Amino acid sequence: MTELTNLGVKAIRDGVADGTFTAREVAEAFNAAVAAASELNAFIVATPDHALAAADAVDAKRAKGEDLGKMGGVPIGMKDLFATKGVQTTAASHILEGFTPEYESTVSQNLWDAGAGMLGKLNLDQFAMGSSNETSYFGNVASPWKKDGTNAAMSPGGSSGGSSSAVAARIAPAATGTDTGGSIRQPAAFTGICGIKPTYGRCSRWGVVAFASSLDQAGPMARSVEDCAIMLEAMAGFDPKDATSLQMDVPAWEAGLDADLKGKKIGIPKEYRMDGTDEEILKSWEQGKEWLHDAGAEIVDVSLPHTKYALPAYYIVAPAEASSNLARYDGVRYGLRDLPDGAGLQDMYAATRAAGFGDEVKRRILIGTYVLSAGFYDAYYTQAQKIRTLVAKDFAQAFGQCDAILAPTTPTASFPLGSLNEDPLTMYLNDVFAVPASLAGLPAMSVPATLNADGLPLGLQIVGKPFDEQGVLDTGLAIQQRAGFDAKPDKWW
Repeated sequence: MTELTNLGVKAIRDGVADGTFTAREVAEAFNAAVAAASELNAFIVATPDHALAAADAVDAKRAKGEDLGKMGGVPIGMKDLFATKGVQTTAASHILEGFTPEYESTVSQNLWDAGAGMLGKLNLDQFAMGSSNETSYFGNVASPWKKDGTNAAMSPGGSSGGSSSAVAARIAPAATGTDTGGSIRQPAAFTGICGIKPTYGRCSRWGVVAFASSLDQAGPMARSVEDCAIMLEAMAGFDPKDATSLQMDVPAWEAGLDADLKGKKIGIPKEYRMDGTDEEILKSWEQGKEWLHDAGAEIVDVSLPHTKYALPAYYIVAPAEASSNLARYDGVRYGLRDLPDGAGLQDMYAATRAAGFGDEVKRRILIGTYVLSAGFYDAYYTQAQKIRTLVAKDFAQAFGQCDAILAPTTPTASFPLGSLNEDPLTMYLNDVFAVPASLAGLPAMSVPATLNADGLPLGLQIVGKPFDEQGVLDTGLAIQQRAGFDAKPDKWW
């Protein structure tokens, strides 16, 4: 069984298709791994029956000689931000605890249609707000990695920390994530896996609990570039139910993978060499340049002059949108209702939100409401949107000189859980390299590069032109092949 849980998406799909093992055997192995790894707290709800039912359906199709689908026989973890019909969907919050949707998100439905099954709903930072997976109402998620010489629980990153922890620990071959300002890429880097945020609009947002609607984008997390390409093909596609969905054909990213970068130019942004970045991160960045040069690419310097303003702009735009999106949680229609004796409607709203939202969510709602208020809208929100436009223009100009951009994913490796709780600004800085691509709506991916001196993974980030997920995946594949990253965490199942 352990041999099966060491397999990734491609190996499972192909093994089921050629009869090496059955989809049910795969589902049973991963269900057992999920049950055994409860100490990670990666799953809020396990759904072994869903995984088995999907597996049996795939096995029945194979017996009839029918097409098994792009993800045929692959059980995955579903971030608990995606609505799943008949299965609790909470966004890791108390206010949505017990909410069971009567509908399926477009992305999850696409995956089920492609032959995937669901191992369970994965833990995350509450409403996807956080960088360490410590804001969940259902408790912290622990990374399967440990810092050498210590037994301290390490952060799996956030907000998709349940996804990254599960994939790294081999209790899921792949998982969905969402990325608003780095929430796929940062946890992928922290746990030594791959994760790609596609171009804004590639994957439907319909049925995904909203954080910041102009930034939120779903994407896959897996242990290889190939597996991410396969899963992204299954997830993506036009959705008329999402007004921001791209009406474009889904490319054959898996078939198009090519690590030969001859004729390609890779840009190195000078502004990403920031104070406070670990020296080992900078060293891995230099190594990444050498790997891509070896793959045939020309390395060129580019400038993204408004990078230093991207993070502050993000922490105005995202909370502003969040304060609007989260206003729907009022205790009237669904979720938690706190109704003190003799309370009126406004008292119920206040009591419900006070009990139902965590501290970080409340902080961002307050910030967002403040920057949208009369007298401050032009001073903050309007200015932040101007910065966002300038950041996008910087990328557009840089892509006039190169085909993709190479940068660090994070300024540091993972940190112990609880070590940054008293300093939210330092926590926010974890996203400093990831946020610019999110503001510009660009495809970006993190690929594991190496381990640092403490035995913790470090990731490299590739940012591509709009709609050029293929270029991002190809560059990631070139790094993957040369890095040869095959390190496993301290404990896996």
